[in-house]
Amino acid sequence: MIAFEDVTFSYEGSQYKALDGVSLRVESGDFLGIIGPSGAGKSTLAYAAMGAIPHSLHGDFYGSVRVDGRDTFETDLTELARVVGAVFQDIDAQMVATVVEDEVAFGLENFGAPREAGEARIAEVLAQVGIADLRHREIASLSGGQKQKVALAAVLALRPRALVLDEPTGELDPQSSRQVFELLRALNEQGTTIVVIEQKIMLLGEFARHLAVMDGGRLSFYGETRSILARALDLKGVGVNVPRVTTFSLGLRAAGVGPGRLCVDVDEAEALVKEAIA
Repeated sequence: MIAFEDVTFSYEGSQYKALDGVSLRVESGDFLGIIGPSGAGKSTLAYAAMGAIPHSLHGDFYGSVRVDGRDTFETDLTELARVVGAVFQDIDAQMVATVVEDEVAFGLENFGAPREAGEARIAEVLAQVGIADLRHREIASLSGGQKQKVALAAVLALRPRALVLDEPTGELDPQSSRQVFELLRALNEQGTTIVVIEQKIMLLGEFARHLAVMDGGRLSFYGETRSILARALDLKGVGVNVPRVTTFSLGLRAAGVGPGRLCVDVDEAEALVKEAIA
């Protein structure tokens, strides 16, 4: 679906390698979480996945990125946007309209959707993300979580096969953060490929199928979520902490207490404790 092959990139005017020899393949239908310390190259990876690099953000680029078989160098942004939708960290900067329905309609109009089809699609995606009642609201009056859902609805209106999201819960409270991830899981279960950059490791541990850990522009670790979280000491070495419930379960495993399962959420930890003391 999205394939990076030995990708190295430095932003224009900089000799620092924001990406350094990254090879990574995101399979169709996957739910990939990307995590790493500040400056690790996470956002740059997202920009490359959606084609902003090299079309909008310029610099020295080596290697290749293919989206659904298309080389991003040879495919324009409009065509790539039909395949990969992106939601950025700075939601306000992404908004182009003042009213919710106009924001969702903007992309559809740019793609030449008939007015009747556009109206139906707007209603559909607003309901899909749970904000049908906000259709006529001014965007400036919305909360951070509501704006996040508007941005997601605007992208979903184009029916992309994949979504790339850069820290979608960065300014959200725990409840709103979970709502966003539950929506992403529902979309994933319907067949949408999800790539999400996120610092809240608890959410990634629970929702992502695979994890990619970035550090210094390089891909330090990649694999199935539980197998990556089991490497708690290695992750700590690059500045990534595992969920506390995972640390707890690894401690029990090291002490030989209980069945030795690794936990990624509170429910799993509760079940583990009950077995350990039974």
